[in-house]
Amino acid sequence: MYTRNTDELTREYFDSIMVMPRYLDGDIPDISIEMFGRKYNTPVMTAALSHLHNTVENGMCEFAKGAKAAGALHFVGMSEDDEFDEIAAVGADTVKIVKPHADEDVIFRKIERAIKAGAVAVGMDIDHSISAGGTYDNVMGLPMEPKTLSQLSSYVKAASVPFIVKGVLSPEDAVKSAEAGAKAIIVSHHHGIMDSMVPPLFMLPEIKKAVGSSVKIIVDCGFESGMDVYKALALGADGVGIGRALMGPLKEGGTGVFNKILEINGQLKTVMARTGFKSIGEMDASALKFRTF
Repeated sequence: MYTRNTDELTREYFDSIMVMPRYLDGDIPDISIEMFGRKYNTPVMTAALSHLHNTVENGMCEFAKGAKAAGALHFVGMSEDDEFDEIAAVGADTVKIVKPHADEDVIFRKIERAIKAGAVAVGMDIDHSISAGGTYDNVMGLPMEPKTLSQLSSYVKAASVPFIVKGVLSPEDAVKSAEAGAKAIIVSHHHGIMDSMVPPLFMLPEIKKAVGSSVKIIVDCGFESGMDVYKALALGADGVGIGRALMGPLKEGGTGVFNKILEINGQLKTVMARTGFKSIGEMDASALKFRTF
């Protein structure tokens, strides 16, 4: 059976979208955004990564330091409770993403602990529920399971901060997330957790149409530049998570992450200025052209 690598499909789709310049009446844009009542310098966010000590010593905290310096919203994936306390203590506005553990007590405990540590939001990574072998997933010895709308609603109710659902790649899951009370969704395929998955940007307009402004939409997977970020924002995203493109810079610690985000910001400002957009809020797809040749 022939299938396509999802990451390759995602990059192909990025590159199939062209940008039409509009120079007259343009200016250097304001790229600040508001999310959950807080203001950030950039729509660029750090993706919900884990185990960054494999990249640099104390990598999770260094990642947070880079986000803080850039004035960017910061996401954390798997972490021990004490480790998250240390990450949160860095002072970046941090979101804790919890796996879909089969043990419900683990989920509620992690939500409560993250909020106590100062998380500005919490969420769940719903796409880590089924393994590649057709069984319930198991992540580092921890059993996972698919979650129902009712279960998701219970997590939202348990959180005294905004709840985010990560791993949404269909209008159906987006609508259910909104029904559960989530304040945001992350449109993502978890860097190709399954072959032949649709690219997030391909689904973004349809998802945006399905939920409107009822939830904030963040998108991740494969973003490498300000041009990539621009295309997501123009198609309806409110923010963009960047992970792998920050791994090389992370070897230089938080300073490397900060410098890379500033570089991406500069690229984003350039494309916005050259297409006539002066703020993130006024962006739309009017300058995008989709390649058919």
